[in-house]
Amino acid sequence: MPGKAKPGKQRNSSAAKKRIKRTGRGAFAHEKAAHNHLLQQKSKKQKRLSGRALKVSGSTKILKRILPN
Repeated sequence: MPGKAKPGKQRNSSAAKKRIKRTGRGAFAHEKAAHNHLLQQKSKKQKRLSGRALKVSGSTKILKRILPN
């Protein structure tokens, strides 16, 4: 249709969708880094604390915009 502009698509952030998940209650969670490789030289405490899922706080407004779906 000439004269009418199409509305733009709302896009997900590719980086955020790989790293951040939504919990069952709607909160955002991500995992800490440093738990993939070179584990032999890391301490038990570092390995234990590194893989734990964390809730993202303070930036929910931004995350809702980045991850609309």
